[in-house]
Amino acid sequence: MTETYRPRRSVLYIPGSNDKALAKLASLACDAIIIDLEDAVAPADKVAARERLAGIFASRPNRRCEMIVRVNALSSEWGLDDVQAAAKVEADGILLPKVVTPRDILEVGDVLDDNFAADTVKIWAMIETPKALLNIGAIAELGRDPASRLACFVAGTNDLIKETGILATPDRRYLMPWLMQMVLAARAGGLDILDGVTNDFRDLDALARECAEAAAMGFDGKSLIHPAQIEAANRAFAPSAEALAEARAVKDAFALTENAGKGVIALNGKMVERLHLAQAEKLLAKAAAIGA
Repeated sequence: MTETYRPRRSVLYIPGSNDKALAKLASLACDAIIIDLEDAVAPADKVAARERLAGIFASRPNRRCEMIVRVNALSSEWGLDDVQAAAKVEADGILLPKVVTPRDILEVGDVLDDNFAADTVKIWAMIETPKALLNIGAIAELGRDPASRLACFVAGTNDLIKETGILATPDRRYLMPWLMQMVLAARAGGLDILDGVTNDFRDLDALARECAEAAAMGFDGKSLIHPAQIEAANRAFAPSAEALAEARAVKDAFALTENAGKGVIALNGKMVERLHLAQAEKLLAKAAAIGA
């Protein structure tokens, strides 16, 4: 996790070449926006999309909303210029596609350092290839080193399906083992992690189901492709009223004079440890950040 908690329940991709979508930035209720210079932009439009960044960030919404730029791979003809442009506009983060080894993260970090990018410019990594999954432990370990700038993983489920040839079923049964592997690695590295997109933005029932499953698996939020998906993601990844009540009860119980210094207490017939207090405090901080 980053030092200051930032909610990432709903993270919306917006093509850097789509003026109509970009004009709606200020009205979006998502926690973060990804200006996409990669998959969503045709090769002929990539330079023009990059050149729009200055105007986009100059008029960014006043409310608290992370602004991330998904760049093209550093190995491509556009990648280096994309990273430099994102650094210049002081994006909150750079989403790096096709990450396969820790070196991919370190190389982008070097570019940011060489361009005197502020420490607040973080790196997000797409986990979307078989090789990335095989190397995910080593990649995630970079999250323990602030100098790496690595802050978040994003599951690239569409690419994983394409690269592996697994069957894309509504229940995502063949993806589940890899999604859980991503969560485990992210937590080991102290990183946030976002679930992949739901392709049919009209099927809000499918979206709600995937969001609920992802929240239960430990994801921090979901990447989205349409504004209509924002509300469901915000709801699914926010603490429930019941969870908040329980968290407050745990915090209040440990604050009692008779429980001072105790490692374990009894609350409503259950054993509660200080690790539960830490979980409760984290949940309450999350609720405060999103205004729940």
